[in-house]
Amino acid sequence: MLPYRNRPFVFFALPFLAFQFLCCLTLQAGECDRGDDGTAKRPNILIAISDDQSWIHTSASGCSTISTPNFDRVAREGVRFNNAICASPGCSPSRASILTGRYPWQLEQAGTHASSFPKKYLVYPEVLEKAGYFVGYTGKGWQPGNFKASGRDRNPAGVGFSKLKVQQVPASGISKNNYAGNFNAFLEEKPTDQPFCFWYGATEPHRGFEKGSGVASGKRLTDVKIPGFLPDSEEIRSDILDYCLEIEWFDRHLGKMIKTLEARGELDSTLIIVTSDNGMAFPRAKANVYEYGIHMPLAIRFPSVIPGDRVVDDVVSLTDLAPTILEIANVEHPLAKGELNSMTGESLVPMLRSDESGKTSFSRGAAYSCRERHSSSRWDNLTYPQRCIRTSRYLLIRNMKPERWPAGAPRKLQSGKLGPEDGGYHDIDACPSLSFMIAEKLNPKVSPYFSLAVAHRPALELYDIQQDPACLNNLSDDSEHQKVKVELEKKLNQYLKATGDPRLNGDGDVWEKYIRYSRLRSFPRPDWAK
Repeated sequence: MLPYRNRPFVFFALPFLAFQFLCCLTLQAGECDRGDDGTAKRPNILIAISDDQSWIHTSASGCSTISTPNFDRVAREGVRFNNAICASPGCSPSRASILTGRYPWQLEQAGTHASSFPKKYLVYPEVLEKAGYFVGYTGKGWQPGNFKASGRDRNPAGVGFSKLKVQQVPASGISKNNYAGNFNAFLEEKPTDQPFCFWYGATEPHRGFEKGSGVASGKRLTDVKIPGFLPDSEEIRSDILDYCLEIEWFDRHLGKMIKTLEARGELDSTLIIVTSDNGMAFPRAKANVYEYGIHMPLAIRFPSVIPGDRVVDDVVSLTDLAPTILEIANVEHPLAKGELNSMTGESLVPMLRSDESGKTSFSRGAAYSCRERHSSSRWDNLTYPQRCIRTSRYLLIRNMKPERWPAGAPRKLQSGKLGPEDGGYHDIDACPSLSFMIAEKLNPKVSPYFSLAVAHRPALELYDIQQDPACLNNLSDDSEHQKVKVELEKKLNQYLKATGDPRLNGDGDVWEKYIRYSRLRSFPRPDWAK
């Protein structure tokens, strides 16, 4: 046998061939997708995130008041997940979890609303950028918050592309950001042979909506299916239609981006993920760890890896997206699994590669979610800490400070004086639905729903979400569900301790110390704090 110095081709070719083989396995195609020079190409990444959309509000999910043909296409040609759970029902912490693959309680300031984002927590766009990807975003990246306060020089979602605007929008509440046009500008700036990673963050359907815009567009009040936690009224129905109109705007720009990729011949070499950050901005939905706050739409398309036309019922977490993206891109996170500040989420690639639908053999069993501070809604800027575990059937919630108001204090201070009754509740985005419920709170047909939205809650809640997706029937004291409650509470506590939640590890008050960079309000000191 020749010595190594006389076998240069073998010495250098074997590692190269091994790399090519691994790329083929990663793409799982009949042949490697190759560039002009014959080398294996890394896939592009497009993630599209709407702003405040519950899982049920797509036409693929059967919602009759909405048309989302482009979400539906991604779902039809890929996989739609029936049980995707966000890490928090609020914008900043949920987006931080998507970017890092970590739960909010593992992210310090980035785990709460409108604070900062420590640099030590790596985000997948910067990991991909260091591996040769061209990265950018349009619209809403990580926000609200102050990323510069942590020493970052740009938004964690990447380089901003939001200069192009549209001349007309279907309603005054809709952004004039030309999302699709800015995606095109991003692609024009991208070097020819470089793979891309793009974050499309619409600001729709975030509040506020143009009142009556849904009806004005031709939508019908009679078609609305009202969630069980909201009263049936024309005001509520109209507000939901305004919300649906904005989701359609998000979907329209997604469709334009897909057409651009088709025209460039890059659609099938692009991993497309479509989801939202948290649930609909209505009372008892957004900023609550109930179903309509944490249950997200999720569809993923990448035909060289993902057998299409499948609906998967396994419970997954949006913390799983970052590790999934890195695995499909064949890029390793610099921190090994379990290492300090590494990703907690689990890659969905085995589930995506499978041809299984419904419950698959890759089931995780549960996902978790939490919240701390949302808006400035309580005395001393206090949070409303919640933790929950969501299985395919049950949702168990721990309200860790049940003496506090879940939607915010009912009254605030204005110029040092106590403001009007029901002038608070700032953990609910200001909206016609809330205004109607306040105005009609003495109406026996409305008052129970108003209480569900704003009244104090017990320390523990348990819901059978298959039978009760509106989370109206708390089973925590039901004798037939005690075993389930005990098992889920144990599992939740064990997971929180194992993953370093300060609320379980003796330093819960740290959440009250994180700076809020958005507006602060004043509230009277509550009796329990005197």
